[in-house]
Amino acid sequence: MNLTVHQSISIYMIKVGAITNSSVLQIGSTGSLQSQSDIYNTGGYAEPVEEAEAIGDTTPLVPLAP
Repeated sequence: MNLTVHQSISIYMIKVGAITNSSVLQIGSTGSLQSQSDIYNTGGYAEPVEEAEAIGDTTPLVPLAP
């Protein structure tokens, strides 16, 4: 069965709360959506790295809403 979909989408404002490594943001239709997740340890590390410390001023470059 062949199905043709014609769409016209106008987005005036979109607010996304959070995006993670496994998130999918879809606008419109899709015939098939297949997920894929690949994790590679290309450096051959055996344990996690130390936590990073903030240096200097930590104010954002872009003003953020309160």
